[in-house]
Amino acid sequence: MQRKLLKGFALSLLALFCAAGEPSPLVAQTPAPSPVSAAAPPALVTTFAPVVEKVAPSVVTVFTTQTVSRPLMPLPFPDDVLRQFFGEAPPHQGKRTLQGLGSGVIVSPDGYILTANHVVSGAEEIMVGLGKELRKYKAQKVGADPGTDVALLKIDAKNLPAITFADSDKARAGDIVLAIGNPFGLRQTVTMGIISAVGRGGMGIVDYENFIQTDAAINMGNSGGALVDTQGRLVGINTAIFTRSGGNQGIGFAIPSNLAREVMQSLREKGRVIRGYIGAAVQTLTPELAEAMKLKGQPSGALVGEVERNSPAERSGIKSGDVITAVNGKKVTDARELRLMIGSMAPGTKAQIEVNREGQTKIFNVELAEMPAGASGQGGEAPGEEESAQPEKKTVFGGVVITDITEDIRTALKLPKDIQGAVITDIDTDSPAAKAGLREGDVIQEVNKQPVQNAKDLVEISRNLKPNEKILLRVYSQGRSGFVALEPE
Repeated sequence: MQRKLLKGFALSLLALFCAAGEPSPLVAQTPAPSPVSAAAPPALVTTFAPVVEKVAPSVVTVFTTQTVSRPLMPLPFPDDVLRQFFGEAPPHQGKRTLQGLGSGVIVSPDGYILTANHVVSGAEEIMVGLGKELRKYKAQKVGADPGTDVALLKIDAKNLPAITFADSDKARAGDIVLAIGNPFGLRQTVTMGIISAVGRGGMGIVDYENFIQTDAAINMGNSGGALVDTQGRLVGINTAIFTRSGGNQGIGFAIPSNLAREVMQSLREKGRVIRGYIGAAVQTLTPELAEAMKLKGQPSGALVGEVERNSPAERSGIKSGDVITAVNGKKVTDARELRLMIGSMAPGTKAQIEVNREGQTKIFNVELAEMPAGASGQGGEAPGEEESAQPEKKTVFGGVVITDITEDIRTALKLPKDIQGAVITDIDTDSPAAKAGLREGDVIQEVNKQPVQNAKDLVEISRNLKPNEKILLRVYSQGRSGFVALEPE
């Protein structure tokens, strides 16, 4: 229930901020004209105190309580000695109470409060502290959306100072922002910075990433707090930092206020977020993949790696290998953007999806279904009683050892029954395949769109590849199929 931390490189930014001022008018004197003076420099903004005084009452402290198990202190005797003299002892487990601390933002006068889901996830009790005097109220969790890290709380209070929302779609890199929250329990701490970037994604924090990046100092306890503009309007909900040290290093992330408001409205009305769904696993089309697929002039889009059976995508005619380039006329630049577009539409909506299929543009009308509550894993069949013989292993692509998929392998890797191909059993870490991301347990299903049924197929296909030409592989890995561009040996 503490602030999410991302381990990685840090970058500190420094900016000077100023606002345009009005120069004093020049008055001509007679009979001799006065010398012309240069325009006065812009006036320097020396305080944001009025903004802070307006917004701070809308930012609250969120306290959480959670009971977890922990090992008890080890006893000074081995377990077998204890059993000999005292019989079976209870497991060495105890209970302890964790106290969590975060921030929240009042969004309505009647007690609705936005915060980050990870602040309240798993909490048995939630308390909200208002104002500098920290008046405490017991909070009810109305709903939460792990996909965006947004949660909505409700307290029994009236006439609260609700924050005003900004249009976060208009936020730009370079805009001045203030972060207000409770880092390390220091209530209503204010820090200043700029928006460093918008539309950040692909970091693996949540499923639907469209973060605003800021260099305003954000630390433990700021999660769920407000990121506001210079007019005191809510631009985002602070949610994560990028750090090596565990503290602020100038890279923080906030959920855009427009996205937070959409989720809030859905949670308030329905208790959950209902998203559109087409049933296609996608990945961002990289220049390497585009070259391997011979898609000239196709620099961006969402590449379909797998289409679920009887899904809206399959029923409409979308296939693996298609590149989704637009939805309802709006350009799709990557997989993240496609997920946001589809997820924001209601089930039953008919979406016009444009794809590039082997250089040809095709349009499909897809009626969206509802996003399933959770992904369902599918395991293989139980192994038979007879032990199967070890299949022969072969080497392809300069260091990739492959073999056929036996029932034992299918069961061990939990491969669905319909997955066919050659499974990787070993790989040279210095090979082009390893550098492209292939690893043991992956199943190679296609090579340059030629299907692979077994290891023999893969060996035969690999022998007929053109030299010095990128190789396009379709690979089943970690429960889904996708594409990998492989450099020639």
